[in-house]
Amino acid sequence: MSVDTQAPGQPTAPIAGLGTENISTREIDRRKMAHDASHYLLIPEAVATPRTAEEVASLLRRSRALGVPATFRSGGTSLSGQSQSGHLLINTRQHFRGIEVLDGGARVRVQPGATVRAVNSRLAAHGYKLGPDPASEIACTIGGVVANNSSGMACGTEFNTYRTIESMVLILASGTLINTAEADAETKLRTLEPELFDGLLRLRGRIVANRHSVATIERLFAMKNTMGYGLNSFLDYENPVDILTHLMVGSEGTLGFVAEATFRAVPALPQVATGLMFFDSLDRAASALPELVATGLTTIELMDSTSLRVAAADPAAPPELRGLEIVDHAALLVEHQGRTGEELADKREASRALFESLPLAAPFAMTAVAKDRAAMWHLRKGLYTTVAGARPSGTNALLEDIVVPVPSLAGTCGELSRLFSEHRYQDSVIFGHAKDGNIHFMLNERFDDPVELARYQAFTEDMVDLVLGNGGSLKAEHGTGRIMAPFVRRQYGDELYGIMCELKALIDPENLLNPGVLINEDPLAYIADLKVAPTVEAEVDRCVECGYCEPVCPSKDLTTTPRQRIVLRREIAAAEDRGDLALAKELRKDYDYDGVQTCAVDGMCVTACPVLINTGDLVRRLRKESANPVADAGWKTAAKHWSTVTVAGGRALDLAKAMPPVLPKAATAVARAVAGADTVPSYETVLPAGGTKRTPLEDPAAVAVYFPACIGTMFGPAGSGSDSDSGGGKGGGVSAAFLELCSRAGVGVRIPAGIDGLCCGTPWKSKGFGKGYAVMTERVLANLWEATGGGALPVVCDAASCTEGLDTMKRLAGESPEYPGLQFIDSVEFVRETLLPQLAVTRKLPSMALHPTCSSTQLGANDALQAVAAAVAEEVFVPPSWGCCAFAGDRGLLHPELTASATDKQAAEINEREFAAYASVNRTCEIGMTAATGHTYRHVLEYLAEATR
Repeated sequence: MSVDTQAPGQPTAPIAGLGTENISTREIDRRKMAHDASHYLLIPEAVATPRTAEEVASLLRRSRALGVPATFRSGGTSLSGQSQSGHLLINTRQHFRGIEVLDGGARVRVQPGATVRAVNSRLAAHGYKLGPDPASEIACTIGGVVANNSSGMACGTEFNTYRTIESMVLILASGTLINTAEADAETKLRTLEPELFDGLLRLRGRIVANRHSVATIERLFAMKNTMGYGLNSFLDYENPVDILTHLMVGSEGTLGFVAEATFRAVPALPQVATGLMFFDSLDRAASALPELVATGLTTIELMDSTSLRVAAADPAAPPELRGLEIVDHAALLVEHQGRTGEELADKREASRALFESLPLAAPFAMTAVAKDRAAMWHLRKGLYTTVAGARPSGTNALLEDIVVPVPSLAGTCGELSRLFSEHRYQDSVIFGHAKDGNIHFMLNERFDDPVELARYQAFTEDMVDLVLGNGGSLKAEHGTGRIMAPFVRRQYGDELYGIMCELKALIDPENLLNPGVLINEDPLAYIADLKVAPTVEAEVDRCVECGYCEPVCPSKDLTTTPRQRIVLRREIAAAEDRGDLALAKELRKDYDYDGVQTCAVDGMCVTACPVLINTGDLVRRLRKESANPVADAGWKTAAKHWSTVTVAGGRALDLAKAMPPVLPKAATAVARAVAGADTVPSYETVLPAGGTKRTPLEDPAAVAVYFPACIGTMFGPAGSGSDSDSGGGKGGGVSAAFLELCSRAGVGVRIPAGIDGLCCGTPWKSKGFGKGYAVMTERVLANLWEATGGGALPVVCDAASCTEGLDTMKRLAGESPEYPGLQFIDSVEFVRETLLPQLAVTRKLPSMALHPTCSSTQLGANDALQAVAAAVAEEVFVPPSWGCCAFAGDRGLLHPELTASATDKQAAEINEREFAAYASVNRTCEIGMTAATGHTYRHVLEYLAEATR
């Protein structure tokens, strides 16, 4: 076993021979990409990030000439160790995210870096979706879906990747590129790869002529089965191009690279009813499956008692679970789907008699209410990461994936539970896609203990015997990977295993594509290169490295993602534990920019993380620990004189706008060079002039306390001296618009005395200046407690990030007896609920490009934002690639490259056409999006005020 696979600091000669274009050998890049969701760890010698399929082909030709093994990585959600390399790792996520909807949604052409969720978001508008429906759809990419022949919770084998793939652009180990959709694809394959063309026909003939081989393939592929290569391709197809296309599905990057895949989409059935069935034992739940499958349920998901106990602790768990006293219970999440309400009603009625006859441990009912259904699916989809997140610190979570014929499932689950006890695995869980006989089970293991490693080996041998003895497959949907490669021969027998080896040698004779994965002669390969998980900071220690956070991270294409920030902390801890202080020092040095300074601390990661990790909490603490004492003291002084600071900031912007732009840009450039880019903001011409000082307002009939954000004092309204297009005019900005709307609706609000010196505290908190934050917290909470009459009135803020900041300020201060009951609400929510019903829109805009923010997302205010926008504009457009703009207060001025990277794709989508208006809910985000798109963004309430005049 190897728990430290550190590669040398300098690349080997063959790696160096690949060149340097789009290739990195930095320690921080190699190690941040080494980790995936599996329990294996190999450190690549280099990481390549090609931009086009042609670059991939060139890279493969060079790596073949130099004898350099290569592995492809896109999403990194793979659980079986198939996306790692100790040599060249090729990152195909960053520049391969293209999605093209075809035939009105009936087909879709996708690149490997696009996530399943992103593709389904595009297809949803046309009433379609992808067939594969993995639970990890938020993060798993099309590259992984194809490489692993993904299926999921409802698709079974009928709509998995293999059955719904139509064509692909593939690149073979030789660098040959074939588009299988082209009319001359067969001629090209025969001409460019004659040995492969003839070899595929030869292998097909050999299989078809062997009745035992045919019977074995038909039996195993009648179930979900991703063990070994998809030999069913040789039975299902005769043309070598079709055979090759379908062999690539499930080949885990060992046969080539799929640069583009075209899928036949499936109808998204809009009418859905979901329910949770509780049984008093796992055996009773599994025994009910054959009858339940016969009713035509779209989904039947199994969860055992341990799964239910962990899930019940989630505040968002369905009430029927929270109210259950769990002993040995198990649950089945069942779902009917239909095209119409009548079809759904018929299905529910047809299954009602069976449901009523089952020996259930609690009342059962199906619901079509979206919120209730979402709670049930939240329970199931987050189960793996929730259970894994509760594991003991320092252990790894292993998620295994097996399938047996449905009639054998109950017995298999019983025997599996017995093996847990026999091998002393406590708190192990069983859950999965019961309709297909496909279950997952999870173990917690510590791989740095030889005794526990021997236990794991013994358990694995017993588990393999159990599954194969029941006529099953050792892998149903997670792919063979490293974990089951040594057992492929045992499942298929010598003849079919030999064909797989010949296939690999035919396409990749040098064994350079993902070696060791899927085909491996070493019987102990599955316990090599195992990952240890050193304990790190409490904020992030429970991370299971699933990667769910990565698609929503604004710095993902610039430096690091939340997962990578966490694994690099583990790499630093591991280096220090083994005494490699030089490596730890190097990683810490590069981590400052890659992991700390370019983190937007926007908290978007927590919106996607199943175990609710906000990596921004870690980054803020690291900033606090490294904060310059002089700067900390200066920001404390600023907190005490915030009115003066904000007014001075506004006047400075007025002065800058009165100068030729080159002067303030040059001045800040010099200051940044002297004091550092992380200290002095860069002046950008997109910045407006300064704003106006906030003043108190008293209204005896006030129903809320209005907290105008100090951003409005420093930054003037959109169009106030801006060099961007004319979209706003000086105006009064959001503060004037909000007060105008309140007046028009006949709703009174109060602005507290001393407002000019108040701030939500975000500038101090995000920079790690604790002293100033403490000063501001005490002042703000005391002031608002008095202004709200002891919490009797809500506090309304007009900048989403500041609303979130105020809420966080109260939370971090604790439920102090001095300030109980303070309530904070964003202005768009207040307007939707209190003002909008009293307003009449007289001038509606034809279209609006809308930018929700990270804060409005975390506040749960996006529905309100959409509602206000819809009241103002006939069409509201949120770009498909929407995400946090990463302006993050002044982070976009400190590091403009961060905002540029975060907004690149969504800005391009917005600029595909012209909109009548561009709106958001936060002044700095508006500035960031103005810089990104070249169009002036304004607060959505400014547009509402104009539309109701």
